[in-house]
Amino acid sequence: MRPVCGILPPYILEKLAEAADHPDAREAARETLAVAADFRQNRIETPSLTAPAPPAEFVLTRTIYDTGNSMALPGNEVRGEGEAPTLDGTVNRAYESLGLTFAFFQNAYGRHSIDDANLPLEATVHYRRRFNNALWNSSQMIFGDGDGRVFNDFTLSHDIVAHELSHGVTQYTAGLVYQDESGALNESVSDVFGSLVKQYARRQRADQADWLIGAGLFTPAVLGQALRSMKDPGSAFDDPQLGGRDRQPKHMSGYLHTARDNGGVHDNSGIPNHAFYLAATAIGGFAWEKAGRIWYETMVSGQLSQNCTFQEFADATANTAKRLYNSGSELAAVEDAWRAVGVL
Repeated sequence: MRPVCGILPPYILEKLAEAADHPDAREAARETLAVAADFRQNRIETPSLTAPAPPAEFVLTRTIYDTGNSMALPGNEVRGEGEAPTLDGTVNRAYESLGLTFAFFQNAYGRHSIDDANLPLEATVHYRRRFNNALWNSSQMIFGDGDGRVFNDFTLSHDIVAHELSHGVTQYTAGLVYQDESGALNESVSDVFGSLVKQYARRQRADQADWLIGAGLFTPAVLGQALRSMKDPGSAFDDPQLGGRDRQPKHMSGYLHTARDNGGVHDNSGIPNHAFYLAATAIGGFAWEKAGRIWYETMVSGQLSQNCTFQEFADATANTAKRLYNSGSELAAVEDAWRAVGVL
């Protein structure tokens, strides 16, 4: 069974469900938590973590469905590959972000879609009413419209879409178990590639990027700039209705030991996130070209166990850096980054 991975840390929804200032926001959070629980109890069986050999050609196939704010997945097909834009901005944003993520993995790493075998990309929009999340359910994307009071539409940021699709890449490569350190690495890898897709779209160098995940997702009623910051974990938001200050640690000394959220996978991902930011900015240039390649090649290398620890992942990225770039500055940047966050 594969996990259902959402972009939001559950504790944010739990806090909103208890204490949001507006009854609509409370009810939206409660409904979203209930749906997440249903998904967890009815996980989709994934037949294989290993895709066939990459085909000769790259074939992008996108299909966008609309549930009309119902819960009937996948919904009605509203836009297929190559079809003209619709009058619905949510549909068009989902379609474009799926294509951008496909193009990123193709052009940066020669990967044929999520499974490296031209897996068709499917997404459902307008899922339920005021649904506060974006999910990868092991076979497709699901986007909520947000409650309009705390969260905006979940298709607004390329990095959110790419984050969720990258869970699929992890599913077909390292298969990192969604629990404790391996689960935090699973979340971190999705943040890494989500950020890189946004940087790729903007043609930004590492020193130009904002390194934020989900910028624009909060409404003006929230005191926060994004869900997470890879540059400075723990600084993305500070709002009582979200439970106070962003809880992400950026060093092992702050690692959160908890039974909630599969061992704190969304929070503790701040540590490997910050390591990637440090490595990418030290290497410089377009982050997807060297730092991103090191992380990607590590994911597909076969070096990682499904219960991989931070230490094992750090060692594997150092091995990959040495294999790709010998003992140059790239290797030093990777090792220094992991050392700075207390892993090496």
